Amino acid sequence: MDVKAEREWIESKLSIGNEMLYLTKEDVEETGLTVDDILDLTKDALLAHGTKEYEMPAKVGVHPYEEVFYHAMPAFVSSKKAVGIKWIECYPNNPEAYKLPQTTGLLIINDVLSGCPIALMDATWVTAMRTPAVTSLAAKALHPDAESFGMFGCGIQGIEHCRFIVKTLPKLKEIYIYDIREEAMDNLINVVQPQLDIEVKRGTNPETVTKSCQVLSSATVILLEPLAVVRDEWVSQGQTILPCDLNTFWDPVTQQRADKYIVDSAEEHELFGKLGYFPDGLPEITCETGEVLSGNKPGRERENELIVCSNIGMAVCDVVVGKELFIRALEGGLGRKLPL
Repeated sequence: MDVKAEREWIESKLSIGNEMLYLTKEDVEETGLTVDDILDLTKDALLAHGTKEYEMPAKVGVHPYEEVFYHAMPAFVSSKKAVGIKWIECYPNNPEAYKLPQTTGLLIINDVLSGCPIALMDATWVTAMRTPAVTSLAAKALHPDAESFGMFGCGIQGIEHCRFIVKTLPKLKEIYIYDIREEAMDNLINVVQPQLDIEVKRGTNPETVTKSCQVLSSATVILLEPLAVVRDEWVSQGQTILPCDLNTFWDPVTQQRADKYIVDSAEEHELFGKLGYFPDGLPEITCETGEVLSGNKPGRERENELIVCSNIGMAVCDVVVGKELFIRALEGGLGRKLPL
């Protein structure tokens, strides 16, 4: 369907310019997008990014407290007729202090022909889904024969990473998890294990998990000063490390000595470097994740290569997934129409 035909279809269900569709988290979940759907949509977004068929400035943000960030994330992906912006914030202390989620946010989708906002929706579900999708697609591209996966951080992102990774690593035999909170590990296993055919194992400490897995990911906190929880001496040649938490969790030495340092967005990593998130200096960037997925740049070329692929989240993925959620919500009669 071309852009004009799509707009006519939307106009038959929504008065563009006079109203927009509001979707709660429950509405978003009811659209029925599956893990496979999210993987396909996210791959499309990454391919568009890797072939430079997009527009997406680096994230801009504010930081009311040292451990807190707000990010404004606009993007346009022409092949998907998707344009919009995500406004998201992260308060790591929310669960303990206020019994609220660490991350909340909203996503706006616009009509690409007129610019009018056509949808406003919860962004936490989109973020929770597209983040592990990127990790899992990168893992498939960089380490397709991996038999072991390690996950640091057992919150929502940890849960979804375990659900997604089994879809892209067909030879996976075991998953190791670790979190400083025992209850988080218990909850992840209770939620995920019944859905998987392979065992999810609790790691006793970061060292054992690091040394036990070929592919590793982390979704913890993002801080200016690296925590360096995983020491460089625990990391071996041939491993693939896929952090979602920038430069925080891993020893910066590991990223500096990696044979390849791949990132989802070079522009965003360079911005974070200027903001001080890489006090030891931003590692030399080899290429971008989408360039590997599109075949424009090589992924793993030798078995003993140490590869770090840092994916901190891109708006191209958000707007592509968000646009599909909007279409499905219209098809299913979900959400609430609000006057503009």
